[in-house]
Amino acid sequence: MASEFQRSKLTTMFQAFDTDRNGYLDQDDFQDLADRWHRLPRVADDPELAARVTEVTLGWWDHLSAAADRDGDGRVGLDEILAMVDRLPAMLEYVNATSDAVFDAVDENGDGRISRAEHRHLVDTWHGRAIDTGDVFDQLDRDGDGHLGRSEFALLWAQFWISDNPTDPGNLLCGPLPEPPH
Repeated sequence: MASEFQRSKLTTMFQAFDTDRNGYLDQDDFQDLADRWHRLPRVADDPELAARVTEVTLGWWDHLSAAADRDGDGRVGLDEILAMVDRLPAMLEYVNATSDAVFDAVDENGDGRISRAEHRHLVDTWHGRAIDTGDVFDQLDRDGDGHLGRSEFALLWAQFWISDNPTDPGNLLCGPLPEPPH
């Protein structure tokens, strides 16, 4: 079962994905997310990458609905997502495949690194709107070289989805987390 920290983190993810704001995720929400990724320059210019991004994004809907849509209504609520959070470590292979597709989509100039500006595009695409990222990139770029390499990004991506440790930098990969309630 999700901890309070995971609940907060996944609630933010849920809100970013629930594009029609109906309180549920469904296949249309994941198609909307894929469409947002397709607006990134590298994805828009590369039909093979666009197909891969769509396959991975809609594949997550297939995995999520199969694992979490307990009542079979074609919709997944936040509570259903939180109930399956313990299964994510067993899905690490798929988490890593998603990391590769997202990395390639965000690496706009194809140099094998994600810059601060490219990371900003990831966050804005993820949320579907501009987000103030503050010093998030500095916390992600642990070696201070000004970029995120593929292996660095893969670790951060896995931490985002799986970590229950609030100090893991990957929790910030998709933007700042909301302040915990006092």
